[in-house]
Amino acid sequence: MDITLNELKTRLMEINDLNAAESVLSWDQNTYMPPGGAAARGRQLATLSRLAHEKFTHSEIGGLLNDLRDYEESQPYDSYEASLIRITRRDYERAVKVPSAFVALLTEHASTTFQVWTEARPANDFAKVRPFLEKTLELSRELSDFFPGYEHIADPLIDFADYGMKASTVTKIFSELRRELVPIVHAITAQEPADDTSLHQHFPEPLQWAFGMEVVRLFGYDTNRGRQDKSPHPFTTSFSVGDVRITTRIHENNLSEALFGTMHEAGHAMYEQGIDPAFEGTPLANGTSSGVHESQSRLWENLVGRSRGFLEHFYPQLKKVFPAQLGNVSLEKFYRAINKVSPSLIRVEADEVTYNLHVLLRFDFELQMLEGTLEVRDLPDAWRERFKADLGIAPSDDRNGVLQDIHWYFAQIGGMFQGYTLGNIMGAQFFEAALRAHPEIPDEISKGKFDTLHEFLRENIYRHGSVYTAEELVKRVTGNPLTIAPYIRYLRKKYGEIYELE
Repeated sequence: MDITLNELKTRLMEINDLNAAESVLSWDQNTYMPPGGAAARGRQLATLSRLAHEKFTHSEIGGLLNDLRDYEESQPYDSYEASLIRITRRDYERAVKVPSAFVALLTEHASTTFQVWTEARPANDFAKVRPFLEKTLELSRELSDFFPGYEHIADPLIDFADYGMKASTVTKIFSELRRELVPIVHAITAQEPADDTSLHQHFPEPLQWAFGMEVVRLFGYDTNRGRQDKSPHPFTTSFSVGDVRITTRIHENNLSEALFGTMHEAGHAMYEQGIDPAFEGTPLANGTSSGVHESQSRLWENLVGRSRGFLEHFYPQLKKVFPAQLGNVSLEKFYRAINKVSPSLIRVEADEVTYNLHVLLRFDFELQMLEGTLEVRDLPDAWRERFKADLGIAPSDDRNGVLQDIHWYFAQIGGMFQGYTLGNIMGAQFFEAALRAHPEIPDEISKGKFDTLHEFLRENIYRHGSVYTAEELVKRVTGNPLTIAPYIRYLRKKYGEIYELE
């Protein structure tokens, strides 16, 4: 069995190397590649994705997994050996249903569409990218159809990102959340909005960059195993446990976007850096789901970064960096500014309370497009109408509407957005568990110390990679199944105090 297991690991390492090379090329396309390289880059990405898929779906991988079945069952469920075989088998049985030629086609199309989107968004030209998005929808439906027997056409696509979740499950959670969330939004937005003009002055890019990086280093982001660059849409990518990179975008008239964006991406990256090094090169060396991944980015960005305790330590330092801009702005006024609740157009700039309404809109549109009840050509108008109904505002252009997010223009339609709200819910549940185990964490945050929180997350979440499903991990860490209760408690307490709600 040792020989068979080692053979499997050798093959998985080779496949991982191909996937990592593809990720490097994708990272380069998002950061430094000149526009003229787009066509060749799409072909290169398609070649690597096809080769990796062909190697992974080869019958010899299936044979090794069959030979290891009895061995797997003889080992403890969460042992390295049993977990490696189990997760590899799960991924293999999914992958063999999709032809390698289709994988290459989808990858090349996504690369081409991304390049068109980078030109269409600043030009406010949805028409330019629309035919590519229509093709993406067609390919997304075709991808789903490789998995017959689904309850909803979105189910296989959701399952890719959040294993075990279905459209009906997510819809139920989101409906429950909306019922609790909307009254909070209405109660806050009925009041005079907080003054956030202090955030919209001139903040030089190099100073924003340096301050944000100093914060995330203290959080625990290891810059010996990572780096930050700029990209049109912030993201995190992992080439190995020893090389996990983040990107940000900086606007010199908006202090919060880069600062909190850097914290957000560092949350993703610390998860990847914290995975057990023994998992390197195998399917275990990944975050377990998009929801769990997002729970870490939202936890560090919001529950830590937007907390009063965080500012008690860092705001005096921030005022020293920007004395002309913030010298006369009190901590309390700044705290209210970074936690201002007000309907806004851009998801990544939305406040904690209204943010999920952005996600629910996108999730609903994904289902409708896949069902055929919403055509791509009607998406801009549907976007404006839904925004008006949910948030009371509507974008005047597509740049700040349907073109704002990269997701549909760099992957498939379906399974792209539910993880953000699931992450908010999980993040609050994980953070509440951390506070139960270590009540001293808030005091430590106010002193600029994050080791206790980071170590709790590393020990209970990060190091396990994808050994446990999201459902298993939530129960293991918190003692309870996934529930919106901690998230709602958090919002009511924090914003009840800020806005003096009953």
